[in-house]
Amino acid sequence: MATALPLARRDLIARRLADGHPVMAGILATEFSVSEDAIRRDLRALAAEGKCRRVYGGALPLAPGASPISARIKEGRERKTILAQAGAALIERGEFVFLDSGSTNLAMVDFLPEDLTVATNSIDIAASAMRRQDLHVILVGGSVNSHVGGCVDAEAIRSVSRMNIDRCFIGACAVCTESGVSAVDIADAAFKRALLEFSRKTIVLATNEKFEARASHRVVPLGSISGIVVEADIAPGRLAELSRAGLTVVKAHNA
Repeated sequence: MATALPLARRDLIARRLADGHPVMAGILATEFSVSEDAIRRDLRALAAEGKCRRVYGGALPLAPGASPISARIKEGRERKTILAQAGAALIERGEFVFLDSGSTNLAMVDFLPEDLTVATNSIDIAASAMRRQDLHVILVGGSVNSHVGGCVDAEAIRSVSRMNIDRCFIGACAVCTESGVSAVDIADAAFKRALLEFSRKTIVLATNEKFEARASHRVVPLGSISGIVVEADIAPGRLAELSRAGLTVVKAHNA
């Protein structure tokens, strides 16, 4: 193939990855008549945009639900905002609240009650909460997982083990009536299980696609969480399944 303009070449590679095909830098360099360094720059840019996962010699398409937090923040903002408003309305005065790392939980920050103590393992959530100046913010430390967007290592787990959390909003990569709440990252799943252990109430905010997604690591059965906030147009059959699982289900409506 004749040499393509850089952006056009990058778009072609992105389309191939979106179709589920892995790519190799050497093969792409020959195909597009450019250097492997040029292809590696393309792959770095695509990885930064959350469109692939870099591996030695090339890149792999992302599994469903595996896009990094930087990409997830930009997706479905209006729908996540509606869920976030409904979630924040559940918080009672004086509660100690934990916001697990996640793009929908990030959207909650603008709707939190004033003078609230908020703990989080998320860099983005902590930064957003600090800008409000009326919230007391506790950032759980440790090694930052760039995909998760926060700390989920042993040090982070030790930190939450010393907390008495009233209400935790746990992030979910996938939700299923059979397998419960699941996560893509194994360390993230372990951290979420620790949050469950040290929280009186646990809430999940779930957009519709979370019910179609698959994730490798189980976190908790649905019957073991306190409630779930779902979109107003959730399928009636799925809504009935959630109710049969013993969950308190809140349908989020646009205010």
